[in-house]
Amino acid sequence: MGERKIEKTYCRMCGTICGIDVHVEDGKVVEIEGMEEHVASRGRTCIKGSSGATWINLPQRLKKPLKKTENGFVEIELEQAMDEIAERMQAIQEQYGKRAIGVWKGEGIGFCQQEELYRRFIHAIGSPNYFSNDTQCYAGRYIGFNLVYGTWPAADYDNSKLIVNWGTNAPVAHSDWTQQMNKARANGGKFVTIDTKYNESARISDLYLQPKPGTDGALAWGVIRELIVRDAVNHDFINKYTVGYEDLKAYAQSFTPEFVEAETGIKQEQLFALVELFISQAPHITSWVGTGLEHQENGVNNTRVATYIDALMGAIDIKGGMLCTEGFGPSHLELNDEIPLKHLEPIGADKHPVIYDMRGECDTLTLMDAILTEKPYPMKGLILSAANPVLTNARADKVIDAFKQLDLLVVKDIMMTETAELADYVLPAASYLEREELHYQSTFQCVTLSKKVVDFGLQNEYDFLKGLAERLGAGKYFPWADEHALNEWLVEPTGVSLETIRQYPGGYNYKPITYKKYEVKAQKGEKSFNTPSGKIEFTSDYVASFGYDALAVYKRPRYLAEDNAFKYLLMTGARKHMYFHGRYRDIPQINRACPEAEIEMHPVDAQALGVVTGDRVRVTSRIGSLEIKVLVLHEKEIHPGSVQITHGWKDANVNLIMPDDRRDPISGFPALKSVEVNIEKIS
Repeated sequence: MGERKIEKTYCRMCGTICGIDVHVEDGKVVEIEGMEEHVASRGRTCIKGSSGATWINLPQRLKKPLKKTENGFVEIELEQAMDEIAERMQAIQEQYGKRAIGVWKGEGIGFCQQEELYRRFIHAIGSPNYFSNDTQCYAGRYIGFNLVYGTWPAADYDNSKLIVNWGTNAPVAHSDWTQQMNKARANGGKFVTIDTKYNESARISDLYLQPKPGTDGALAWGVIRELIVRDAVNHDFINKYTVGYEDLKAYAQSFTPEFVEAETGIKQEQLFALVELFISQAPHITSWVGTGLEHQENGVNNTRVATYIDALMGAIDIKGGMLCTEGFGPSHLELNDEIPLKHLEPIGADKHPVIYDMRGECDTLTLMDAILTEKPYPMKGLILSAANPVLTNARADKVIDAFKQLDLLVVKDIMMTETAELADYVLPAASYLEREELHYQSTFQCVTLSKKVVDFGLQNEYDFLKGLAERLGAGKYFPWADEHALNEWLVEPTGVSLETIRQYPGGYNYKPITYKKYEVKAQKGEKSFNTPSGKIEFTSDYVASFGYDALAVYKRPRYLAEDNAFKYLLMTGARKHMYFHGRYRDIPQINRACPEAEIEMHPVDAQALGVVTGDRVRVTSRIGSLEIKVLVLHEKEIHPGSVQITHGWKDANVNLIMPDDRRDPISGFPALKSVEVNIEKIS
């Protein structure tokens, strides 16, 4: 046994970026523990993080490029694969035009730097068609927050006196947040969870509210009405720093406690308890919106109306509130300004113009229709980085059909996935432990630099895209010799070197946190907030210019507004703490804890169906059916008539029965939290 050494770096088994101590012996990762000094994770890591030591060494990990032939996949050399891929890409663009190629960034390798690299690459080769996992997670909330605040804020949980989580489950989705929440509670803070399903977050809450699926917006408007009726809003902040208050005030009046109870199922006394917490703990309030709200037919406006509450209470950019953080200031890799390509009709930009205008992002669901119909133009090639939309996208059947129709599908990933099985070429990817990347902890205004702790000789994303760009005549946009040189270029404008950042593994604080920056800006005659008006926007002329409501109006979910022949409501999109969407079911110790998909249901529904835990049922939506095992929950955990299936299992792929035509009009997100289904016992 060789000498064991500990390398300090950062986990990317999910998007949280916890600090980790990686134990290495003889060039092999043997153990992963939490890094005590890390500013956010503070010595803790979850089961996914610690299991990274197993995951990176799994024997089924991809190590050689694969090419599909009539007899299946065969191994080829990397240079041959790169040459052939580039030749086929060039042929597609020559025949069908530059925009016939797209890229799709997944979450399996990285998030931030990987995203900017793929954005840079696709513009460098003349196509506007950048896709990512964000168009079913995050982008809807990003739009909602930015429409109101002009930024993606950070919740100062450490110092908050009231933490309200809407449709997000921190212990599962953001483990470091849980520690911050616990610190706040130890200092006397209160914690509220609003979710349709009783979850880990609800268990540690002082108040738990369980609205009917898709009715969160009505609840938020009910809170706003009560705050206004009780004259508990911050008039000074509203008058100086917001626009649209009178419209908001008038619209809120119809959301009486009686209406809110009838619409959401939340009792009036529960509504009043929540309102009283907002009043008693103001202004040190943090409200965070999760995917539970954006996976609805009114997802963007759900986010907007939840953020209205913080603004009404003056909980903006103060200690213990919603922080408008300042960035590190690195160079940007995107080429949107240098090579603008909007005139090439990015896929989905006509149907969902705000998401492309605000994020430069194309719509993944619309992509499937474009491939299958060749409208508005042929889409013939796709480079996909560590995403598995066969398991994670609504209408998985359409995903499969579309990908089979492509002239070229290239997948770069750590493991063979259900999506990779459809590819013409599968390239092995370097993991987060085999790369160097800059990471940011915006809540603390810190930057960190991950370390390459092991080397399997696998190609990282920069070398992959640089190699393709050079072969396609776009090499000038990738001039850096390697990933390290790229990172040196990225930090140049900041005046901080990579070596300096590396000396602070717990986080290099690039700028002290300051509060009420909007006051300082106003005194200087500058815009207080990065919105078109320079103020917090309850009403948005910008979004209205695209034909949407200026105010975040509430729209009833269709299952409440229309009669239908289905008896149950299916929810999906929520994670299990041991998995990250479709990933890690190949890690033995994790798989043993949760080996197969289950449909979670209320005891009343189980009794009506004549089933108990372990029985199997057939679940049928208007587009398909699947068979799955039953898990009967406690009666307090879920609404009668509602069922939940976690996505990510091949043998019970819930996305095969999830429609893609009920969507938020602004973000294009599918309504994953209220799909009508019928259920029958399998005898």
